[in-house]
Amino acid sequence: MSQTPKGYWIARVDAYEGSAERYKDYVATAKPAFEEFGAKFLARGGEIDRAEGVSRARNVIIEFPSLEAAKACYYSEQYQKAAAIRQEIADGEIVLVEGVE
Repeated sequence: MSQTPKGYWIARVDAYEGSAERYKDYVATAKPAFEEFGAKFLARGGEIDRAEGVSRARNVIIEFPSLEAAKACYYSEQYQKAAAIRQEIADGEIVLVEGVE
């Protein structure tokens, strides 16, 4: 019997200088959505080694029970409130990807 593959957010972000306090607002606003959809942070900031390509200052990997849960979290009304804050104070990319079984 196969199990549903997990889903992941892979986020790469450069926050604008002087936005630390507003970034805290983003985190606080996003937290209820992450809790609701079973998010588990696997990497959040921390040291990086830019092996190839262009890097960003903050790199985050979030695991969800499924790709459907990852999508539901991202497109939820609660997370979209947080995304609006983040988009004002940072440049970045977020991709939602299905894991392997």
